[in-house]
Amino acid sequence: MEITYATEGVPGAINEDYVIAGPQWVVVLDGATPRIGVDTGCVHDVPWLVHRLGSEFARRLVLAPDLALSEALAETIIAVRAAHESTCDLSNPDSPSSTVAVLRQRAGELDYLVLGDSLLLLDIDGTIRAITDDRNAYLPRYTAEIVRAYRNQPHGFWVASTVPEAAYHAITDTRPLAELRRAVLLSDGASRYVERLGLGKWTELVDVLERYGPADLIQRVRVAERAQLPPESVDPVGRRIKRHDDATAVLIHF
Repeated sequence: MEITYATEGVPGAINEDYVIAGPQWVVVLDGATPRIGVDTGCVHDVPWLVHRLGSEFARRLVLAPDLALSEALAETIIAVRAAHESTCDLSNPDSPSSTVAVLRQRAGELDYLVLGDSLLLLDIDGTIRAITDDRNAYLPRYTAEIVRAYRNQPHGFWVASTVPEAAYHAITDTRPLAELRRAVLLSDGASRYVERLGLGKWTELVDVLERYGPADLIQRVRVAERAQLPPESVDPVGRRIKRHDDATAVLIHF
């Protein structure tokens, strides 16, 4: 695997995305920015969580390369719980959380896992296939109360936080490496190139990554955000739309 990536926080703020990679794997995490005034029950911030999740997941990818990715994520969540259960209220449904997207090359195959609204693109014999976990898109509204009630619950949506069961609700699969040319991992701050800003389709996004690189893609997103989006707005179902979001883009060649 040849891995190229860029990650950039909201201008003037700490980056709550995180990327960690090895020779045959890469992990992207996108921490959920807490709502203003919401008590998370945790003394740690979101970067602490994503750094812990990333390092614990990487440890398992290195030491147990054949462990199923869902099992590795469940063990990761348990380990991170243990790191702060003595200082934080882990029963709080607003405890810090993150999406997770993982690729792992293994014995002629590619394993992947997607949990939350980060995105995976696979170039399969020249056709771009998008794989995303969009369960949070079906919430009736996006008030703090509804998001809290549906997070890590059956018939709701799942993220990496304090509930190991969430790992078994991730989207997972294994594909033969022979059919793959490239893959892309995107946090939702980078996938808005297509999904919110309308700058092109997935094939065009991959072409930008291929020709100009991940950092250039993120800068195109920043320019369009400033041109198209107000500082902050709320859509008809209560979803908060930020002008800027942490953005991560990873391009992988096989």
